[in-house]
Amino acid sequence: MQIRVRVIPNAKKNEVVKEENRLKVYLTAPPIAGKANKALIEILAEYFKVKKNRITIIHGEKNRDKIIEVLS
Repeated sequence: MQIRVRVIPNAKKNEVVKEENRLKVYLTAPPIAGKANKALIEILAEYFKVKKNRITIIHGEKNRDKIIEVLS
């Protein structure tokens, strides 16, 4: 399954908010050296209850808007 995600780095707490056609993910991690992407994968793995290696960033590695693939 592919999901559109909007990432907000440097937030006060980690949180996943479901919107109409995408997820909005607040991360405490900064967008430096891939830390936010790593944190995003960890949080989404918890959210979808899958292992981290089942989640891939397909598009938007360096953008706030990303397309994520979750394999079940």
